[in-house]
Amino acid sequence: MLKLRALLLTQGMHGMISQVEGLAKALGLKFRHETIKLKKIWDIVPPKFTPVSESILANRFICDSKVVISCGRKSVVPSILLKRRFKKEIFTIHIQDPKVGLSNFDSIICPEHDNLDGNNVIKTKGAIHYLTNDEIKKNINYLNPRAENKKIVTLILGGPNKYYGFSEKQMTSTFAKIKNLFVYSKYKLIVIPSYRTPENILKLAFNYFSDNHLVVKERDKKAYLSSLGLADIIIVTCDSTSMISEAAITGKPVYVAQMKNKKNIHRFQKFYKLFKDLGIIRDLDDKIEHWTYSGLDEVNRAASMVKEKMKKNGII
Repeated sequence: MLKLRALLLTQGMHGMISQVEGLAKALGLKFRHETIKLKKIWDIVPPKFTPVSESILANRFICDSKVVISCGRKSVVPSILLKRRFKKEIFTIHIQDPKVGLSNFDSIICPEHDNLDGNNVIKTKGAIHYLTNDEIKKNINYLNPRAENKKIVTLILGGPNKYYGFSEKQMTSTFAKIKNLFVYSKYKLIVIPSYRTPENILKLAFNYFSDNHLVVKERDKKAYLSSLGLADIIIVTCDSTSMISEAAITGKPVYVAQMKNKKNIHRFQKFYKLFKDLGIIRDLDDKIEHWTYSGLDEVNRAASMVKEKMKKNGII
């Protein structure tokens, strides 16, 4: 018998896990993660050209939950498969644009800059995620930067994707700008890597900033939370709208370290404009400014709307 809990479907990437888990927590549901793996030929085929068949799955799994939350390209067809099998017994939610017919899901949650419209679409300002201010406060003392009463700036590093290359030359330029702006202004620096940060870039950061600053070498959620709590100013590299959205929960100034792009970044530019208009971000430039705004809590806003849809469907 299906239980009122959530089955979370992703391809295992940190940004996707953050989104599905954040929504499950906001809905007050216990949850279980399932990493989706597709057979090789279907691993690169867009969902709209992929057959809705179990034959594409490299790993089979059991659905024991009334709520299915999916995120990412590889989880689209598995979610549709479950909906066709269980019909009204389950409630399916997909996060991000699925690139298939929207009616395949009971609800879709996506950022405004995706330009997706439909009766079952819930739009958010930026990406939803699993960070909370309570967690940040709880873990604030996890790091001990020995700040000596200095102000603290946290640098969150992303990594290369199809839009940004993350070359050593680009990052050396970014590090130099941060040193000139903040280190010479007596700020203490905390550097936090993500799961996509290349080892050579992390090593470069360590060599560049290690004297009297804290460069965290491991991917550590508690260190990440602590760095957000300790920071007076946050800097995030431009490659990740998810990490910028996570920083926006704090209400603290968020600078975006821009880099040269490899291809069209129209969606990124729409996101940057929205967050600038909201007073959340500014480009990392040649001066230090301080500003405030109401921290974003989009996951709880989206969750309240999803709950209403779940009630109408008889799931809760």
